[in-house]
Amino acid sequence: MEIIRLEGGEMTDRKATHAYLKMKLHLPEYYGNNLDALWDCLTTDFSGKMIILQNPQWVQNQLGDYGDALVRLFKEVAAANSAIRLVLAYPL
Repeated sequence: MEIIRLEGGEMTDRKATHAYLKMKLHLPEYYGNNLDALWDCLTTDFSGKMIILQNPQWVQNQLGDYGDALVRLFKEVAAANSAIRLVLAYPL
């Protein structure tokens, strides 16, 4: 299982977030840079990934409602696709 660490502090706006996710999650060139495309890519990825989202509260603070939707999407992907595991890592 591939372990992918995502740093919430890197997700400062929508454009930066999707560029970062595309790189870190090895998303295809045709990735549409939006939440629907992210859902489609992750729910059909059966390669086995553990996604560790560090500082998810930063995502939510920096992106507002969009950040809330992104964190929720990761949770829903992990519930829908048994090949994806999600760990939300909050600072101590």
